[in-house]
Amino acid sequence: MPKTLWSEAQGALVAALVQARKNTGLSQAALAKKLRCQQSLIARIESGERRIDLVELVVIGRAIGLDPAEALQAMAPLVPHDAGL
Repeated sequence: MPKTLWSEAQGALVAALVQARKNTGLSQAALAKKLRCQQSLIARIESGERRIDLVELVVIGRAIGLDPAEALQAMAPLVPHDAGL
């Protein structure tokens, strides 16, 4: 079975990131500038084209005022117990 970048849990995490960014009033470009990266990277993350690792979650979370622990608690129940890598 081919792997996919999208899952319900991944979608929930992305939605939380997007909402937190919008709540801070930051555009993708402003967040990218704050993180010293390209706006296209933020767009790929928010569109689900690119996953982030835990360290990136912490860095992005700090930049947009999102507690990474809360984000993980919200999406963890959506990960199937029999999920593989």
